[in-house]
Parts: sequence; C-alpha cells; structure tokens
Amino acid sequence: MSVASTDIQNLAVDTIRTLSMDAVQTANSGHPGTPMALAPIAYQLFNHTMQYDPAQPLWPNRDRFVLSCGHASMLLYSTLHLAGVKATDKSGKVLDELSITLEDIKNFRQLGSVCAGHPEYAEAAGIETTTGPLGAGVSNSVGMAISQKWLAKNYNTADHTLFDYNIFALCSDGDLMEGVACEAASLAGHLQLDNLCWLYDDNSITIEGDTDLSFSENVGERFKGLGWNVVHVADVNDLSSLADAIDQFRACEDKPTIIICKTIIGYGAPNKQNTHGAHGAPLGWDEVELAKKSYGFPPEEKFHIPDGVIEHFREHLGNRGQAAYASWQETWNAYQKANPKQAAELQSVFDRKLPAGWDKDIPEFEASEKGDATRNSSGKVLNAIAANVPFMIGGSADLAPSNKSDLKFEGAGDFLPQHYGGRNLHFGIREHAMAGAVNGICLSGLRGYAATFFVFTDYMRGAMRLSAIMHQPTLYILTHDSIGVGEDGPTHQPVEHLTACRAIPGLNVFRPGDANEVAECYRTAMQIDDHPSAMVLSRQNMPTLCRTKYAPAAGCAKGAYVLSDCEGTPDVILMGSGSELGLCVSAAEELTSQGKNVRVVSVPCMELFEDQSQAYRDQVLPPEVTNRVAVEAGIRMCWDRWIGSQGKFVGMSGYGASGPYTEVYEHFGITKDAVVAAAK
Repeated sequence: MSVASTDIQNLAVDTIRTLSMDAVQTANSGHPGTPMALAPIAYQLFNHTMQYDPAQPLWPNRDRFVLSCGHASMLLYSTLHLAGVKATDKSGKVLDELSITLEDIKNFRQLGSVCAGHPEYAEAAGIETTTGPLGAGVSNSVGMAISQKWLAKNYNTADHTLFDYNIFALCSDGDLMEGVACEAASLAGHLQLDNLCWLYDDNSITIEGDTDLSFSENVGERFKGLGWNVVHVADVNDLSSLADAIDQFRACEDKPTIIICKTIIGYGAPNKQNTHGAHGAPLGWDEVELAKKSYGFPPEEKFHIPDGVIEHFREHLGNRGQAAYASWQETWNAYQKANPKQAAELQSVFDRKLPAGWDKDIPEFEASEKGDATRNSSGKVLNAIAANVPFMIGGSADLAPSNKSDLKFEGAGDFLPQHYGGRNLHFGIREHAMAGAVNGICLSGLRGYAATFFVFTDYMRGAMRLSAIMHQPTLYILTHDSIGVGEDGPTHQPVEHLTACRAIPGLNVFRPGDANEVAECYRTAMQIDDHPSAMVLSRQNMPTLCRTKYAPAAGCAKGAYVLSDCEGTPDVILMGSGSELGLCVSAAEELTSQGKNVRVVSVPCMELFEDQSQAYRDQVLPPEVTNRVAVEAGIRMCWDRWIGSQGKFVGMSGYGASGPYTEVYEHFGITKDAVVAAAK
C-alpha cells in the first residue's frame, strides 16, 4: 500500500545513514556511499514490508533479506540494530539482548565485532547468508526461493499455511555484472519463482568510476528476456514509489521480480562530485559533519539515534512481526496435532537434524573382481539415504544420467515451473549458480546436493568456498574424477582438482576406493552438519574388495585406515585413494609374493585423517617406516605430508591425454608395475 513519507520516516532513514557513516569513518575503512543511498530500501522493507519478527529471527516463515552487495554491510547492521532484532545462541535459542548492539557498530570492521567488513552468516542473527563476493547473495536467494516453494507444496495443507514467505535480495551493478548472477536469474526466471524479488541499486558507479567504462547494457530488457517481471523506481527516496513497486511484486504470480531503483551514491553528502570516494572509501569527518547538518542531525555527535526512531520500528515492524509470529505459532500447534508425521519431518528441518532411521537402507556391496564405477554405487547409496531423508533435495548441472544423481524412488518427482513438489532439481548448465542455489537451500534447513563433473569445480569454486565459510552441510557429487575419463581428453580430465578442493579449509573431500567405501563415506558425510562434503567418484569400474579379506570399510569414518597388513614392521606402506586403491592392492600382492612386508592404507578423506589423534595417525602410518608410496591420478602436492621427504609418488605431473582410459593410465605410468618399482 502506498503511503506518503513522514518526518519520522525520513528521520529513521537518515539514522540508518548517519550510523553507517559514523561506523565507516570511525573504522577509517569501508564503503559509506552505498548504505547512504540504499537506506530508504532497507527501511521500507523492514519497517513496512517484510513478514519478520525481530523477537524471533529464526522463525521458519520469516521473509528473508539478502544483502548481496555485501560491501554495504553497515546498511544491514544499522537496520538490524534499529529494528531491535534479538540475538540467538549457537543452539538457536533467542536471548534477551540485541543481535547488533551500538557497541558492535562502534567496532565495525574490528577484530571481535560481529559487524565484519562483509556480512558473515551466524555471526549475528538477522544475517541470512555470507555475502561479499559479488553475485553470491543473489544466487543464494534463488535457492531460498526454491526452498520456500518446495516446503509450501509438500507441507502446506488446505487448513494450515505454514510457508508463504518471500525473499528480498538487494544487489548492485557489480552483482549483476558477475556471470553467476545471470546464471541464477536465468534459473529463477525459468522456474517462475514469484516469491523472489531483487532490488537493483542502479547507481552508475563502480570502484573504477562511472559504469560507462564497462557496462552499458539495458538491464531491464535483459531481465525481461530472462522471464522476469521488471519494475522501475525513479527515486528510492520517494517511499511511496518503493511501496508501489513492492505491491507490483506481490501482485505478480508467475515470475520473479526485479525492481530497478535509481539511487545517488552517498546521498546527502554535500560533495556530490565525490561519489566515487563515497563508494570505496570513508568520507572524512568534515564531510560526515556536513552531511549530518543537511539531515538536521547534531553534526559532531557520533552514533546519534534521535528520540522516536527505535519506537517507530517497534510500532511497525515489532508489532506486525509479533502478531504474524503468534498467528503462525497457532497454525503450527494445530498442524502438529493434525499431521504428526509431516510435523516430525519439519521439526527435523527446523532443528537441522537427520530423522531416525535415515541410514537403515544403505546397501552393503558383495565382493566383485569386475566391480563397478563409484559413480554407480554413489547413485544407489544416494537413493537409499534420500528415501529416508524426506527433506533431501538436489540435482545436477545437466548431467544427472552421468552423475547418477537423480532420485528414482517412488514419489521423488521433479521440481519444475509451477510444479514445485519434486525432489529432483534441474539446474541446467549453470554450475556456479547451482552451487550458490544449493547453499541457499541448505541455509533454509533442507539437505541440498549439487552434482557435476569434477573438472567443472573450477566454475563453482567460489560457492564451494562459501559453503565452508558458512559451515553448511552442502553435498557435492563430483564424477568423472581423473584421467579415467579417457577419450574426452585433457579439458575433461581433472588433474589438479583434488589438491585444489583439499586446499579449501573446512571442505571434506571424499574419494572412495570401492563401492563399500562409497557407502561409508556417505554415512560419514551425512552426519557432519557443520562442513560441506565433496564425493569424488570414478567413471570407470573398480573392483569391490572382499571385506573378509580386507579391513571393514567403516574405517573411512577416520579418513584413512589400514586396509591390509603384514607380519611385523612393514618394508613399505602403499597408500592411495579412489580408482588407484586397486593398484595398491595389486602391487602389494606382487611385492608380498617377492617376500616384502607390505601395508596398504586407504586414504578416502585426508581432512578427516588430519582430525584424528596423533596416536591414531602414527598407528596407521608408523613414523619409523619412511619407505612410503602414494598412488593417485592427480598431482602430488597434497600427499607430501603423508609420504614424507623420502616417499615416492605415482601420479600426474601435467595434463591428461585423449584415448581409452586403460591406455591413458599406461601412457602416464600409473600402473601396478610402476607402484612395485617405486616400492623397491
């Protein structure tokens, strides 16, 4: 509903601006201009638009606000403080204190303050996702919108509406220049996500200067072509126009909406020619004081909050949110009685816990010399788990038949435009947006997974890194993991990718060596709810080891384990992962027949092995045994810690080649004979 702006509204908007200016100037670091320009949008969304209760910041049916232009972080911090958003503890319990205190704002960008340079998820309630890398927030917002549609379709009933929230994402020229944003927008337009609204800060300025330097496209026409509803606001300081634009979003029932907002960066700063400085650097105290004077604020008083502003937020957002939450709580109480089975599933989502019996159908695989590709056994294990985790959804970047990532059990279904109940998502060839969207799905409490060829992690690394920074249990299913891809050649054969993924702190990289290791790696990964996991899987077959002859695959839970051993001290330790584990086993048999004492160690997850006690690591890799050989169809870099300075490595040192995979392995010397020679 359109309302004329009032003195108290203008005062509230200007308070967001002055808090942001003071914080940036006190830190002598940050971006003041964008918060100044966008303050009316944050004010209008929180105080007059959003379904949000500041006293219940984790309410499952709250509208989400994503600040994709994370460099404008003070806009969010100032607004959360004025809105009175409550803090929560690590378990999600609401505390009787503010999420963002004035003291936090005074310590903006300082060590220990929750007001970091860019918003960081879980640092403070009200921060819905970690943003800063441009395009990340808007791609997360698409996953959040998918989650709402899926939850509504699967759990709302004729009598009980539990999920009807919207997602608002504030984005900049920089966000929309990033390729990931266009991928995400294309996906959202195809899926007709009418619960998604992006507000685009069209201010014509980037770090280097005017956008004319590099950006002259018609954004509105592009988004029309992507299937979006496009709305224009000529001046965001006209709150009535903003309200009308948001009404147009709410009225649109078959498209996402982008509201293109004309803003003046550093709005209110007297030196309008200094817009570039206002974007990327503090204004200087003289300029800050002049700006405050123009707003009618005491120029020399820092962090001033005029009388009536906090009460104004309480009167609107506070009262509206409290009533909406109370109404929802009544609905939830009634729902629990009427639909106990579905309510139990939702409680698992809210608690971020796996349901009882989630792993009861994980298969055990019979020993087989021929064996199977780990991508195939992965598909069987994934389906066995997802059938018992009703809120596990995901999909592939157009490669589900190759990744074996499609859910095939009865009722799994597809998530498609206007058909939002299915659990198979189709991301198209949009790897980066897929990973960003699945992060948004996990942030919504669902267990999301994303699948593609391992080599294309190059395209999604930014989002994978953010999974780890945010401690989300995002699952990456990554097949065609080595030169075993064969004929497709070096562009499709991952070589450095294992090392690159292992270099991401907090990402557990699993490369199972047979079907039963696949099962145990999944069992382990699913129970880790504060780190993402990558399942790195083969295209080619590998033997399924006999587990009466070899150690149980349950050892995967510790990252590495002794697969087979010898009497006494080993003459050599052979270690490997994935498809090369079989080469270690074959080489060990030959070396044993020649009278050598050989230990074979399977290393499916280096990160988990690093987490074990020194005693366990020494038990698996005795320090006195320095003759060690590692075998992996990737580069050596991450193995040096485990093989030591006297160890040998059988693997890759450059890119692959096109040919049948057995010949490619032979060509690069990754063979049983090479392992035997290295051991000697």
